[in-house]
Amino acid sequence: METGTGVEEHGETMGRKPATYADLESLPANVVGELIAGELYASPRPAAPHTVAASRLGGELSGPFDRGRGGPGGWLILDEPELHFGEDALVPDLAGWRRERMPRPPRTAAFTLAPDWVCEVLSTSTAALDRGVKLPVYAREGVRHVWFMDPGARTLEVLQLAGARYTLLVTHAGLARVHAPPFEALELELAFLWGEE
Repeated sequence: METGTGVEEHGETMGRKPATYADLESLPANVVGELIAGELYASPRPAAPHTVAASRLGGELSGPFDRGRGGPGGWLILDEPELHFGEDALVPDLAGWRRERMPRPPRTAAFTLAPDWVCEVLSTSTAALDRGVKLPVYAREGVRHVWFMDPGARTLEVLQLAGARYTLLVTHAGLARVHAPPFEALELELAFLWGEE
């Protein structure tokens, strides 16, 4: 993970101006940029295990939850949406909104309504950012469920917002078949998500 500016926890710069959206837009196309508390984070495009896990999870959830085919429907599931929360700009690997909150996607470049669920696929270069920097923003914005998928460790952590903090509901590991909130109506095959099938 590279950082573009230095900002102390209290929001005061350490000799540099806080990063802006213009800094985010100037990043090369081969990185994913995020802006949090005036700090610019640039992560490399994901490697194959990350891409396989995110793509397969999105595919598994879209039919039953987004389209309502073989499942309850009622969700809008998107890959890598750009979320704008005030001055912060985050890009989760996947995000989902309940249709009663977002009946259809806006016709804008970014989303300002916090999702009901996000999934971050962890890698060596992004785990600290996902867990330590982005998770508190998701809590602040009221994202009810966060999943951390780690293809290397073959784990799926399911977190739920309780007040202002997340509680770890369960960690699924290995090649199990699991039911994970808020999508417990579907049995997920972890072996498929890790690219083992």
